Amino acid sequence: MTDVQLARQSWRRLEPLHGMIYFVPEAAERYAALGLDKHAGYFASRAAAFGAASPELVIATFYNFCPALVRKALPAAWESTTPEKVLRARYDAADAALRRGGIHELPGLAETAALARRAAERACEHPQGRPLFAAHAALPWPSDDPLLELWHAQTLLREFRGDGHVATLLAEGVGPLEALVLHGAAGSGLPVIFLKISRAWPEEEWLATEERLRERGLLAGDELTAEGRALRQRIEDRTDELALPAYAALSDDELARLAELARTFGRGVVNAGLLNVGG
Repeated sequence: MTDVQLARQSWRRLEPLHGMIYFVPEAAERYAALGLDKHAGYFASRAAAFGAASPELVIATFYNFCPALVRKALPAAWESTTPEKVLRARYDAADAALRRGGIHELPGLAETAALARRAAERACEHPQGRPLFAAHAALPWPSDDPLLELWHAQTLLREFRGDGHVATLLAEGVGPLEALVLHGAAGSGLPVIFLKISRAWPEEEWLATEERLRERGLLAGDELTAEGRALRQRIEDRTDELALPAYAALSDDELARLAELARTFGRGVVNAGLLNVGG
């Protein structure tokens, strides 16, 4: 049986390699050249694998963004550019940013890319119920470039896990804004102020959601109750379990090796300043 802890470590340690694409200036510059501002660039670039995605499709699959924010960006973005151009810009930005950070020079790149790709390709055998992942899984693999191969592999693993997370939230009766409030109250992820600014829910809706969660016994003041912590842990555990089919492609030793290698690349991205959330 695949080791859940090792699979989680592999994903978490390697996640900065994918996540940096949402913060590096290379991405913003390339999207701007296509006529897209910050928000349009984000929604269009992550959704471009669907084609000219509608706001409704993005609201459904991205899950926790205020619908009004999505509708400001889409479908207007597709009047300025095409999904194909946005996808090319995204991969070009990933390549440029990672090379600026020296990630292509880190030891073990080819080995890490090969292991991550095997996991991602196994994930591709399980697209059912994972629409955002399935759209990205249909994209061609970058050829003869271990750096972009690794970035693409982690992108697939990230969206595979993300779709499972959304399914778990739905099963637990946790709505989009409730998920954000609980995440912020847990104090283990992004700052609450970043969640509020980036997801753009009106303050009155945020406050009303906090009150509903207090009534459900999940919040006490601004902190999670024991029941709230248990719910959060249950969601994380189930998300981990739903991500396991991908990592089943690797033996225990190979998964441990991927987790070990992933630490180097995740830290490399952070140390190079590519994951500057406040930038």
